[in-house]
Amino acid sequence: MANYPQLDNASGVWKLREVYDAVMGGYWPNAGAIALRFGDSIASVDKLVMASEGNTTSFGDFLIAGAVESENSGYSSFTRAVTIGGSTDKDQMNYYTFSTEGNNSNFGNLTTGRGMGAGNSNSVRGVYGGGRTPSMSNVIDYATIAALGNATDFGDLTSSRAGIGGTGSPTRALFIGGFTPSQVNTIDFVDYATTGNATDFGDLIAVNNYNGGASSSTRGIAMGGSPTPGGYTNAVQFITMASQGNAIDFGDLNTAKITMAATSNSISGFIFGGQYSGDVGGSQNTIESIKILTGGNATDFGDCIQQSSFKQGAVSNAHGGLNDGYQGTRPIPFNEAGGDLGIVAGGYDGSNRLTLIQSVKISSTGNSNKFGDLSVAKNAMAGISSKIRGLVAGGNTPTELNTIDYITFSTEGNSADFGDLTQATSVPANQVGNNTRGLIGGGQSGPAITNVISYVTIATIGNAADFGDLSVTRGTLAGTSSNTRGVFAAGEVPGNYSNVIDYVTIASTGNATDFGDVQAIRKGTSGVSNSTRGVFGGGENDSGVSNILGYVTIATTGNATDFGDLSVARTASGPLSNSVTGIFAGGTDPSATNVMDFITISSTGNASDFGDLIVNTGSQPSGLSNGHGGLVGG
Repeated sequence: MANYPQLDNASGVWKLREVYDAVMGGYWPNAGAIALRFGDSIASVDKLVMASEGNTTSFGDFLIAGAVESENSGYSSFTRAVTIGGSTDKDQMNYYTFSTEGNNSNFGNLTTGRGMGAGNSNSVRGVYGGGRTPSMSNVIDYATIAALGNATDFGDLTSSRAGIGGTGSPTRALFIGGFTPSQVNTIDFVDYATTGNATDFGDLIAVNNYNGGASSSTRGIAMGGSPTPGGYTNAVQFITMASQGNAIDFGDLNTAKITMAATSNSISGFIFGGQYSGDVGGSQNTIESIKILTGGNATDFGDCIQQSSFKQGAVSNAHGGLNDGYQGTRPIPFNEAGGDLGIVAGGYDGSNRLTLIQSVKISSTGNSNKFGDLSVAKNAMAGISSKIRGLVAGGNTPTELNTIDYITFSTEGNSADFGDLTQATSVPANQVGNNTRGLIGGGQSGPAITNVISYVTIATIGNAADFGDLSVTRGTLAGTSSNTRGVFAAGEVPGNYSNVIDYVTIASTGNATDFGDVQAIRKGTSGVSNSTRGVFGGGENDSGVSNILGYVTIATTGNATDFGDLSVARTASGPLSNSVTGIFAGGTDPSATNVMDFITISSTGNASDFGDLIVNTGSQPSGLSNGHGGLVGG
């Protein structure tokens, strides 16, 4: 029998093999990832399974000192949830065991009874800061979650206040906003491992109290709250918890609200109930979720069993303070590039442009599945991606577009607006960039072919900015990349075709530099890559459609070398790759085709059949993947 590590506490240093075995075997702690919501004078506790949209179910009863209470907070480990305080002077702490539905049991008592404070925790220690007694408090106390008993004094906040939002990483707890009784924009923090007073972290964008806090292991978000006395906001702000600094705008909730319960599964933040503007004094049962890494606006997730509005608490067994966010939801670490998902978006079926977004698992052959839809039917786009997010840039409807859409790889669904290109562009290069920055190079802009390279920061929402220029103006070109270098190959130049390869350093802006040449002049070739090699396949020129495959070593310069042949000669395929396999999906041969074929990037040889797309998909669909060569090491 395998001698598996003890996993009742998964923080600390782990071998990748141990993590892999635990996640794949289903015994990594709390891979089910549940949240509990409690408080607001409601006698029951709601349970939410955070992996899929849906409503809460009943977990057990909620009592503090024999009665239901509001103004609660809480903290949690992988196995235990602790509810804290209530009203203005309750000092009782109760606990639940995540794996066993039922009622609460007594845990111990706070050093000072109070409500409206903020609770944070890692897998060992929980801290509770601030609140009112009914006077404002600056007290921080703590408990070891695995051991029943009373809380112990930890230190003091930088100011006495209540109505605070809480969030944290595995090492650090943050206390966000609040009122003194005037509203403040203060963010301060403590380190779990030591006791002592809180330190100033930075400021919210504006004063705010009654906000909801959630986190991954690296990023904290503050959701909603009250920016003025009697006011409401739907703003979501984020901070990077490892480094001190001010909050940055992140997105919006569906509705401006205050006093909601909030927690996370390290991937998404969840907001339960709350009091909405326009419904003062009323209560709600809605649940919203928002992606912590990518930002954007919140989406509807489901409903709570009961309505609630005033200062509730929520905890989970998968929040960002517990570990580095695996929880069974993070990509398995053995694929260094971070993913195995390929996306083919849009294109042309021979009669109509497509909105269809299709997906494939790159490491196993088979046909594509529907992922969602683009906002409009289009073809001739660029595809760029990080490990988390894929972007579809520009294109043709047949009017050329400057729009950028995005999808989140972990969530099937339709695309959403990201921002705009510096100019309307069709047929730019696909898949140039790394995990931070995506590049859009060349293409057709109006009646002219362009040499412009623009870039976006993939994790944020916003417009593209100027990067530099290609060494040769051209469109319908191929792209590929390593983590540090982006390569542009072949394409159409005014009145002719090109065999030029040029490159840029992704982290710095500037013009492209000559790299070498592909084997033959052509346009419409597509590029796939691992961390060291880029392979260019297909294309066309006056002699017809090509099946040529050629490769380059991305870190060096030089001409392309023969690799082999595609299974079907074609142009303008959607390129997909992980660190092992490259797929050429669809294209035109000269009619739109549903063919997908694949190669092993590190070796040479002819392509083999992979499967079929849902429909014939030609004329440069956008190719996206969360494991291409530009993502390895990033």
